[in-house]
Amino acid sequence: MRLELDHVTVEAAGTRLVEDIHVNVGKGQFVGLVGPNGSGKSTLLRCAYRALRPAAGTVRLDGDDLHTMKPRAAARVLAALPQETNAEFDFTVAEVVAMGRLPHRERTAAGDREICDRAMARTGVDHLAERGFLALSGGEKQRVLLARALAQEPQVLVLDEPTNHLDIAHQLDVLSLVRDSGPTVLAALHDLNLAAAHCDVLYVIAAGRIVASGPPHDVLEPELLAEVFGVRAHPVRHPETGAVQLLFDLLPPARKPLPTAP
Repeated sequence: MRLELDHVTVEAAGTRLVEDIHVNVGKGQFVGLVGPNGSGKSTLLRCAYRALRPAAGTVRLDGDDLHTMKPRAAARVLAALPQETNAEFDFTVAEVVAMGRLPHRERTAAGDREICDRAMARTGVDHLAERGFLALSGGEKQRVLLARALAQEPQVLVLDEPTNHLDIAHQLDVLSLVRDSGPTVLAALHDLNLAAAHCDVLYVIAAGRIVASGPPHDVLEPELLAEVFGVRAHPVRHPETGAVQLLFDLLPPARKPLPTAP
């Protein structure tokens, strides 16, 4: 299933947060959205999973307007892992993951349990099934919420910083798992090296606008990274995969011109 954000603009309290953004995610693609803090990544993703309605533009699933779909119908095909998830009640891990089956109530309870068990096993949280969600570490919570999203069996998966709170092994494992699961993926990622290694296409957003897009090796150029992130980047190739990887330095401070003689 294709996901398209067609010339999306979002406003809040008279401020334009993102403006005229077009993002196209082809069926089965893993597309990354990268940019500095406050650039508009999360705002854009919230439109993609119906938490925000754009002031202009349209979010489409296979050409259909996502925001005119009935919530249950949308939830059957699209799942999201937001950056922040507040839980006030201490459900068990198994109960949290089972919430991913709510859009599919016509399935048998036994079938739902099998799907949830499989999702927990794939994300490595099956041993936590009877633990209270609120007692988990940040990384454990993140993997439980991913298991809930996978249990939803979506065709499109929207992820906002899915590697938050995860150690490096789990970062690599989670992104590989998401990619191997098969859905169309749109993800906001802070780590440019993870984005380069796992994404088919990157969109770079700065100050609410897309400033570059394309394959990671074309987009992650030192000049662009200096302009957008304020860092000096040194691209190298991964010795096994050939994917572009980056080493970073801070840009030297701009020298002030010497005072001229009166």
